[in-house]
Amino acid sequence: MIVGVINTIVGTTIMFVFYNVLHLNYWISSASNYFFGSICSYLLNKHFTFHYHEKGWYSLLRFTLNILVCYLIAYGIAKPLMHWILIDYNKVIQENISMLFGMCFFIILNYLGQRFFAFKKR
Repeated sequence: MIVGVINTIVGTTIMFVFYNVLHLNYWISSASNYFFGSICSYLLNKHFTFHYHEKGWYSLLRFTLNILVCYLIAYGIAKPLMHWILIDYNKVIQENISMLFGMCFFIILNYLGQRFFAFKKR
Protein backbone atom coordinates (compact mmCIF):
# COMPACT_ATOMS: atom_id res chain seq x y z
CA MET A 1 0.00 0.00 0.00
CA ILE A 2 2.88 2.38 0.81
CA VAL A 3 4.39 1.72 -2.62
CA GLY A 4 1.10 2.68 -4.28
CA VAL A 5 0.71 5.82 -2.21
CA ILE A 6 4.27 6.98 -2.95
CA ASN A 7 3.88 6.33 -6.69
CA THR A 8 0.48 8.04 -6.77
CA ILE A 9 1.73 11.18 -5.02
CA VAL A 10 4.83 11.47 -7.20
CA GLY A 11 2.99 10.72 -10.44
CA THR A 12 0.03 12.97 -9.71
CA THR A 13 2.30 15.86 -8.84
CA ILE A 14 4.29 15.44 -12.05
CA MET A 15 1.15 15.18 -14.18
CA PHE A 16 -0.66 18.22 -12.80
CA VAL A 17 2.46 20.40 -12.63
CA PHE A 18 3.29 19.55 -16.24
CA TYR A 19 -0.28 20.36 -17.33
CA ASN A 20 -1.18 23.35 -15.15
CA VAL A 21 2.20 25.01 -14.54
CA LEU A 22 4.29 24.09 -17.60
CA HIS A 23 1.17 24.06 -19.85
CA LEU A 24 2.13 20.84 -21.63
CA ASN A 25 -0.75 19.06 -23.35
CA TYR A 26 -2.98 16.28 -21.94
CA TRP A 27 -1.06 13.38 -23.48
CA ILE A 28 2.45 14.60 -22.58
CA SER A 29 1.42 15.50 -19.03
CA SER A 30 -0.35 12.22 -18.33
CA ALA A 31 2.32 10.10 -20.04
CA SER A 32 5.07 11.85 -18.05
CA ASN A 33 3.38 10.64 -14.88
CA TYR A 34 3.86 7.02 -15.94
CA PHE A 35 7.23 7.41 -17.61
CA PHE A 36 8.89 8.82 -14.48
CA GLY A 37 6.83 6.86 -11.98
CA SER A 38 7.28 3.52 -13.73
CA ILE A 39 10.96 3.25 -12.95
CA CYS A 40 10.34 3.56 -9.23
CA SER A 41 7.18 1.48 -9.46
CA TYR A 42 8.93 -1.42 -11.19
CA LEU A 43 11.65 -1.71 -8.57
CA LEU A 44 9.39 -1.26 -5.55
CA ASN A 45 6.55 -3.48 -6.78
CA LYS A 46 8.88 -6.22 -7.99
CA HIS A 47 10.66 -6.54 -4.68
CA PHE A 48 8.21 -5.39 -2.02
CA THR A 49 4.65 -5.71 -3.29
CA PHE A 50 4.82 -8.95 -5.30
CA HIS A 51 8.10 -10.45 -3.97
CA TYR A 52 9.06 -11.40 -7.50
CA HIS A 53 12.66 -12.59 -7.60
CA GLU A 54 13.06 -14.10 -11.07
CA LYS A 55 16.03 -12.71 -12.99
CA GLY A 56 16.12 -11.42 -16.54
CA TRP A 57 14.44 -8.91 -18.81
CA TYR A 58 11.21 -10.85 -19.18
CA SER A 59 9.49 -9.24 -16.17
CA LEU A 60 10.64 -5.77 -17.26
CA LEU A 61 9.20 -6.37 -20.73
CA ARG A 62 5.88 -7.57 -19.29
CA PHE A 63 5.83 -4.64 -16.85
CA THR A 64 6.44 -2.13 -19.65
CA LEU A 65 3.77 -3.72 -21.83
CA ASN A 66 1.33 -3.65 -18.91
CA ILE A 67 2.00 0.05 -18.21
CA LEU A 68 1.56 0.95 -21.89
CA VAL A 69 -1.69 -0.98 -22.36
CA CYS A 70 -3.20 0.26 -19.08
CA TYR A 71 -2.22 3.85 -19.91
CA LEU A 72 -3.72 3.78 -23.39
CA ILE A 73 -6.96 2.20 -22.17
CA ALA A 74 -7.41 4.39 -19.08
CA TYR A 75 -6.54 7.75 -20.61
CA GLY A 76 -7.99 6.89 -24.00
CA ILE A 77 -11.36 6.29 -22.35
CA ALA A 78 -11.09 9.10 -19.79
CA LYS A 79 -10.61 11.97 -22.23
CA PRO A 80 -13.62 11.42 -24.51
CA LEU A 81 -15.82 10.31 -21.61
CA MET A 82 -15.10 13.41 -19.54
CA HIS A 83 -15.47 15.62 -22.63
CA TRP A 84 -18.91 14.11 -23.16
CA ILE A 85 -19.94 14.39 -19.47
CA LEU A 86 -18.45 17.87 -18.97
CA ILE A 87 -19.38 19.30 -22.36
CA ASP A 88 -20.34 22.69 -20.87
CA TYR A 89 -17.01 23.17 -19.08
CA ASN A 90 -13.84 24.64 -20.56
CA LYS A 91 -11.03 22.47 -21.89
CA VAL A 92 -8.73 22.95 -18.86
CA ILE A 93 -11.37 21.72 -16.42
CA GLN A 94 -12.31 18.83 -18.72
CA GLU A 95 -8.72 17.69 -19.10
CA ASN A 96 -7.84 18.04 -15.40
CA ILE A 97 -10.83 15.90 -14.47
CA SER A 98 -10.01 13.51 -17.33
CA MET A 99 -6.48 13.06 -15.98
CA LEU A 100 -7.82 12.45 -12.47
CA PHE A 101 -10.37 9.91 -13.75
CA GLY A 102 -7.76 8.29 -16.01
CA MET A 103 -5.36 7.99 -13.08
CA CYS A 104 -7.98 6.23 -10.93
CA PHE A 105 -8.90 3.87 -13.77
CA PHE A 106 -5.21 3.25 -14.50
CA ILE A 107 -4.49 2.31 -10.87
CA ILE A 108 -7.08 -0.47 -10.99
CA LEU A 109 -6.01 -1.79 -14.39
CA ASN A 110 -2.32 -1.55 -13.54
CA TYR A 111 -2.63 -3.41 -10.25
CA LEU A 112 -4.49 -6.26 -11.95
CA GLY A 113 -1.98 -6.30 -14.81
CA GLN A 114 1.01 -6.40 -12.48
CA ARG A 115 -0.56 -9.02 -10.23
CA PHE A 116 -1.71 -11.39 -12.96
CA PHE A 117 0.65 -10.61 -15.85
CA ALA A 118 3.83 -8.62 -15.17
CA PHE A 119 4.84 -10.33 -11.91
CA LYS A 120 2.92 -13.57 -12.26
CA LYS A 121 5.00 -16.36 -10.80
CA ARG A 122 5.63 -19.30 -13.06
